[in-house]
Amino acid sequence: MSEETITIKKAFPNFSNELIQEIEANSSYQYFKAGDVIMRTGQYIKNTILILKGQLKIYREGEDGEEFLMYYLQPGQACAISLICSTKNQTSQITAKVVEDVEAISIPLALMDKWMMNHRTWYEFVIYTYRTRFEEVLEVIDNIAFRAMDERLEFYLKRHAKACGCKEINLSHQEIALELNTSREVISRLLKKMEQRGLVNLHRNQIELLM
Repeated sequence: MSEETITIKKAFPNFSNELIQEIEANSSYQYFKAGDVIMRTGQYIKNTILILKGQLKIYREGEDGEEFLMYYLQPGQACAISLICSTKNQTSQITAKVVEDVEAISIPLALMDKWMMNHRTWYEFVIYTYRTRFEEVLEVIDNIAFRAMDERLEFYLKRHAKACGCKEINLSHQEIALELNTSREVISRLLKKMEQRGLVNLHRNQIELLM
């Protein structure tokens, strides 16, 4: 078993051996550094990527540069939106930015329909990807529609911590404000209240979660 096969099998343990062979025969490995933007709004999508290592942030951009976080991509996951675009010649409606150095496999979208019919494990993976991303976006919408800003901030921090598997969040107050579409002053004030309640410890450009 080659090193590439082992890497894919580790990240995607449910893929059949036949599917992994097709992936190896038709894909290319790509590496991205933290901060790289690998997909932009308006860009035509020709490939989907499977994440082997690292983390991607998928978000929408507003006209004034504000960001709306949709979800994070971890090892063993793919971007649902790029999979959807395989059915039509569509442009991206999202931006994908590297949070932690990423190792990924790039697969031509032209193969998606064929694999959906020929590989049960790919079909199940795509359906699972659609469902989990849809549920995650619904959770974000509910959070925006029905929660006050302090609750939204707490939800945001917990979600970020879950995504990175850590308790230390290396973000500035301004970066958080941008993603929550509010001001830095509001975020700083709410974080200070959370610190007083014993929910976080505040450091320079870092928030330590205690909850």
